[in-house]
Amino acid sequence: MRSVRARAAIGATLVVAVALVAAGLAVLLVLRANLIDQADLQAEVAAREVAGQLATDIPYDELELDDEEDHPVQVTDEEGRVVIVSKDLRAVTGTGTSGVTPVPSASAGASPSPGEGDGDDDSADDDSADDDEDGSRPGRGQVSSDDPDFSDGTATVDGTTADYRFAAVEATTPDGVTLTVHAGAPLAAEQEAVNTVRGAMLTGLPLLLVVVAGVTWLVTRRALRPVEGIRRELAAITASEDLARRVPEPGSRDEIAALARTTNETLTVLEASVERQRRFVADASHELRSPIASLRTQLEVAEAHPELLDLPGAVADTVRLQVLAADLLLLARLDAGEKPGSATVELGALVREEVSQRTGDRIAASVEVPQGGAFEVNGSRGQLSRVIGNLLDNAQRHAEGSVAVSVAADGRGVRVEVRDDGAGVPEDERERIFERFVRLDDARSRDDGGAGLGLAIARDVASRHGGTLTVDRAAEGGAAFRLWLPRSA
Repeated sequence: MRSVRARAAIGATLVVAVALVAAGLAVLLVLRANLIDQADLQAEVAAREVAGQLATDIPYDELELDDEEDHPVQVTDEEGRVVIVSKDLRAVTGTGTSGVTPVPSASAGASPSPGEGDGDDDSADDDSADDDEDGSRPGRGQVSSDDPDFSDGTATVDGTTADYRFAAVEATTPDGVTLTVHAGAPLAAEQEAVNTVRGAMLTGLPLLLVVVAGVTWLVTRRALRPVEGIRRELAAITASEDLARRVPEPGSRDEIAALARTTNETLTVLEASVERQRRFVADASHELRSPIASLRTQLEVAEAHPELLDLPGAVADTVRLQVLAADLLLLARLDAGEKPGSATVELGALVREEVSQRTGDRIAASVEVPQGGAFEVNGSRGQLSRVIGNLLDNAQRHAEGSVAVSVAADGRGVRVEVRDDGAGVPEDERERIFERFVRLDDARSRDDGGAGLGLAIARDVASRHGGTLTVDRAAEGGAAFRLWLPRSA
């Protein structure tokens, strides 16, 4: 499933389904528990009412068992025999015994049948009076105050079988006989309520999930509509190779708008990079054409007329080609992201070494390096030497009579400053001179002016080493190039 909309809709539907199922189960459990508690209360009340009558020595056949259909009653003695049941109770489960036929119990002191002892009423009354006077027979029993035991079961009353919740309450008769009263409360209301709620949930859940899936699908489609616009525009840019085009930016301030802005920024950088590469190739081709053409001309003349061979000129053109090829190779490596080495370079010694190798230059350079100073940086010795050499070449090319180089500590780094007393660099051109193949003095000959890569290489190398290269006006009136590099850790 590759569609984001489909995955979002299915994911949201699954989450809502799990949440609703969990919530529905919780509701059903709470509802069932509350209804069972109500049934327990009804069963306990009915059981205690019968137990209270037994405790007051009411004869079994005179017990008031109201609502026998709603609250079936079964009374058992200490031996588990059934002594009393509701009138229409035909079967029962869940009370410990399934008997529904009263059994005479000697221990229960069952009341005599209506026909027994008819001629002995006076003597019975006298005996009862004597027993009351002697106090040998207690006047009242008791009902257990402990919490009743509850159980689930069924009862068949008047031919109808249903589920009941039974409560068991113990009662002691005035004769000292302990009886257990089982009274039931119907669970039909609980079952009906639970079934109704369950049915409503089972009916409503699929409909709600369909609504959630549909809404999620529509909302996701609306949210992703700008993404589709961005995709189409990028596809068009790829097909046309027109990097000047930009993707549409939605007016919202969400992640998609940020994506569109970032995409346009990337396209801007890419366009500038491609344009820079095109200019680089064009300028490099132009710079290489002149020395190659000059060298070819000299070789062709020498082939036809050996005595006219300008050997110094051919060597100069060859050297120029070699230097230009080396510069182009270094720029290509820098553009490829080549990282400088991690060797420790002492800038003071490196500057002295570079200046000492320029004994035959048009203008000699003076060096100012404090004695005893430690000016160590991390990087490539060859590339840093190239930077200082390029700065010296540029200063000597534009100087009138003096070039000065100084090395000093500057905060957490080392500063190398190259100054000359030439015409300087106009303020509005101080950033442009670091572009590739840029020469401010177009009238200068190519041999004197170079290809315009020295300062570009110097700034790129400085940036790769974590430093900076800037230009300002020197105290001598010319240009002051300042190279700053972080000090070695």
